[in-house]
Order: sequence, then structure tokens, then C-alpha cells
Amino acid sequence: MQLHCFGTAGYHSSESRHTSSYYLPESGIALDAGSGFFRLGESLKIDSLDILITHAHLDHILGLTYLLDATLFKRTTCVRIWGEAEKLRAIRDHLFHPLLFPAPLDAEWHEISVGDHWKIGDVDVTCRGQQHPGGSLAYRLDWPTGKRLVYCTDTTGDTSQVHADWSRHADLLIHECYFPDSNSQWAETTGHSWTSRVAEVAKGSQPKQLLLTHLNPSEESLPESEVAKLRQQLDAEVVVASDHLCVEF
Repeated sequence: MQLHCFGTAGYHSSESRHTSSYYLPESGIALDAGSGFFRLGESLKIDSLDILITHAHLDHILGLTYLLDATLFKRTTCVRIWGEAEKLRAIRDHLFHPLLFPAPLDAEWHEISVGDHWKIGDVDVTCRGQQHPGGSLAYRLDWPTGKRLVYCTDTTGDTSQVHADWSRHADLLIHECYFPDSNSQWAETTGHSWTSRVAEVAKGSQPKQLLLTHLNPSEESLPESEVAKLRQQLDAEVVVASDHLCVEF
């Protein structure tokens, strides 16, 4: 199984990173649609495209306006966008307002709620609510082969036993790590994670591989000392995400 990283920064693009967008080509599932979504293009492998939206902040939805390339040129015949009702409504009413984007998007909009469970092809999908301004969703994807992926971004990091049980033993845990420990107070204020909190989450859920994402665009990457702390504390492979990275899990 592969995960393609199209955008790995939070908040805004930088010289080396676009904002959050990830793609699972074998299943035709995208995780968020930030500015990196323009890279989807030739990566489309199947006729349908399903996009799981964590929340409606611009750095996670801007790339939905790039979907005309995929639909007009028939790279995909069906686009489905999944998210909470109020978030989808905000996207449709504002991002796709005629004064901002004059072309209608040919897509199906599927409303979901915290705790819902559904299938996309042969993939079981479920979601949990997260602490973030306006709220966000964490997603868990389970394949018939036994593979599991958990995606948690724009969150202060859920250290509860309930979350640990829900996300346990993922083959790949994608978790934001926007701030180093020195900025933990600011992280809590803005609804984001810091290194030690990510370590605590990962210790509870015990993933095989941890991918650190939604990185601060004002920095080239996480300080190596922060990554080293995570590697020392966890019995998992720890990888810092970068644009164009392809992760095998």
C-alpha cells in the first residue's frame, strides 16, 4: 500500500512545501485537499475519487477548486467529498461562491457525523472528533488485507484511552507535529500538536510507522533534536513527511 504526499505543511505554503493533501492511489482516496492537491493529476489510477475532509480551514480545502482538471478532462468519472454537514455547507457556500469561483464543481457531497462508519469500495472508514478551533475529524481506514491507516491532523493530540483503542496498531499513523516542545503552550492555544504530545499519542496507539505532517511552514522541517526524541521514545519507525514523498505501509 502506498501513500503519496502532495502537501505536508500547515497554515500556508512555503518554498518547499504545499498545504495538506495526501493520496492513496490503490483505493482512490484522498486525505484533505490543500494547495498540494494540484499534484493529483496523473496519479489518478481508478475512475472514482473520494476526498475525506478533516475540517474547512483553507489550508485543507483550497485544492478542491483544482478538481476541474480531473473532471473536465475525464481523469475521473465520479468525485465524492466527505465531511461534516456544516463544513461542507461552508465550502459550497463560500469557496465555490460564484464571485470567488465561477465554475460549478461536478461532485457528490456526502455529510458525515462524528462516530460514523461507512465503506469506500472495500475500505472501512470511521471518524472521531478532535479538539481544534471549529472542530476537526480524525479518520481511520481499514482494508480487508488487515492494513490500517489513521490520519490525525489539526488537533492538540488525543491521549485518551478511547482514542488509543480506536487507533491501535495502525500500520501507518499520520499525525501532525506543527510545534516543537518549546512552543507547547502556543500549540494548545491554536489547537495543534507538539513533539511530546505526539509521542504520548503514539505510545498509546502503538503504530508500526509514524509520519509527522502539517509541519510549520516557517521552518524547513522539525528540528532534528525533536525527531530524535521521538525515535528514542517510540517502538515505531518515525518519518518526517515531505512533499513528493511516497510512503509504503
